[in-house]
Amino acid sequence: MFSVRIIAIFAALIFKIMSPFANIGNVPFDLDVLASVFPEIKHIVEKSRRLEADGKIIRLKRGLYVASSEETGKALNRNLIANHVYGPSYVSLQTALRYYGLIPERVHLIQSLTTKHTRRFETPVGNFNYENCNKEYFPIGVIPETEDGITYLIATPEKALCDLINYSKGVNLRFMKDVALYLEEDIRFDMDALSRFDLDILENCAVHSRKSQNINTLIKYIKHERHL
Repeated sequence: MFSVRIIAIFAALIFKIMSPFANIGNVPFDLDVLASVFPEIKHIVEKSRRLEADGKIIRLKRGLYVASSEETGKALNRNLIANHVYGPSYVSLQTALRYYGLIPERVHLIQSLTTKHTRRFETPVGNFNYENCNKEYFPIGVIPETEDGITYLIATPEKALCDLINYSKGVNLRFMKDVALYLEEDIRFDMDALSRFDLDILENCAVHSRKSQNINTLIKYIKHERHL
């Protein structure tokens, strides 16, 4: 009698044989990749339109697609998609803070930072917003995150909080009491997480930040709480 594991392996192999998108998985792709999946098709743009109409692929923007979960057997990952829709970019702000469990509110808009112009994309899988930052600030506190076999770029908790402070209107952290009020009441931040924050990341952010004084006040507050 076959075990559940063996049955699952056989099912996965059969699915891989049957679906032309099994090897692509949930990674976004362009028309060149689609042409490699269907080498016998001469008019790949028309093929893409038929696949989209049949619900087998999803158009994210002109020339960029992702296969549906039904075709790949893998759930769509909106953080991965965000990296591909507009780049170079990394997921940050409330999206990253929620991912780490540092704020309680659910975030429906996928937020990222980019060295390109500020843009917004509305797609069938969600809305993606990109804020512009300078090239010196961009790489600080950005890490690759691997999830279910795929890797995307996301801000560390420290960088995500700096980004939120930088890009939130009306935030002015002049004094340490302002930091406490902002974190505890405005965004309901997990204050215990501050004890694990890497001050080097915060200090590097402050050097290239659009709100250096605000980030320096945050650093001062954390040092005070740690009795440094």
